[in-house]
Amino acid sequence: MTAAIEKRSDQACFGGRIGFYTHASTETGTPMKFGVYLPPQAAHRKVPALYYLAGLTCTEETFLIKAGAQRIAAELGLALVACDTSPRGLNLPGEADSWDFGLAAGFYLDATNEPWKKNYRMGSYINEELPALIEANFPVIPSKRGIFGHSMGGHGALVTALRNPTRWQSVSAFAPISNPVAVPWGQKAFGNYLGSDASTWEQYDASLLIRKNPYPGLLLVDQGLADNFLNRELKPENLDAAARASGQRLSLRLHADHDHSYWFIQSFIADHLAHHANQLGLS
Repeated sequence: MTAAIEKRSDQACFGGRIGFYTHASTETGTPMKFGVYLPPQAAHRKVPALYYLAGLTCTEETFLIKAGAQRIAAELGLALVACDTSPRGLNLPGEADSWDFGLAAGFYLDATNEPWKKNYRMGSYINEELPALIEANFPVIPSKRGIFGHSMGGHGALVTALRNPTRWQSVSAFAPISNPVAVPWGQKAFGNYLGSDASTWEQYDASLLIRKNPYPGLLLVDQGLADNFLNRELKPENLDAAARASGQRLSLRLHADHDHSYWFIQSFIADHLAHHANQLGLS
């Protein structure tokens, strides 16, 4: 028996199908939206699934509309899954006061502080509930999951894989918030979601997690050098230093002229999908 999902739309795309769906989440206690691209190969057999986590202010539609990934996924035989960036419809106090916290800014963690802890459980939603839902309703291989993301979502992808390496067989990131405990975005989010004890924040910081328990595979990270958030919020150099200290295999690629936009993501999306296809045994 499959979990209940509501189909909102479904279209042909590069020989496959792209659809957008809603379901009742047990982790967030709210309806949650997600999108799925199934490549043409999925009409005949199960395929690996690659989960994408978007950045601040984004929705489940952003990546699937803007990144230009479907053509490449169709060629490689990869399913793409994209979810929303926070619970919605709760009307919690302060939830909509700023663009970098609350709505569309769930930071892919499980909140422990009031009033967020009951519903802002994006960590468990991404790691457990969403994959179970996808695997129950779509022709994907449960043992072949990849995860990647951009900015806040790059942070989420790295942290999710580092915390659960046996569940995620490949990981990459575009312009991730690499050391959130040390930057304003992370400090604001963690202070509100997790409380004032900064030692509890470390469990969601990729640069700190890598030092203790490196991911068993290769990490691919791309970063634009014309990114407005590079020095204040992203800190890729801290991720690089942590990888060097722990022996983590990391391909950190720095790109002149590229900024924080989806034009940057479009420029290197083929490399990321090829990385995941290789790690998931497709090439």
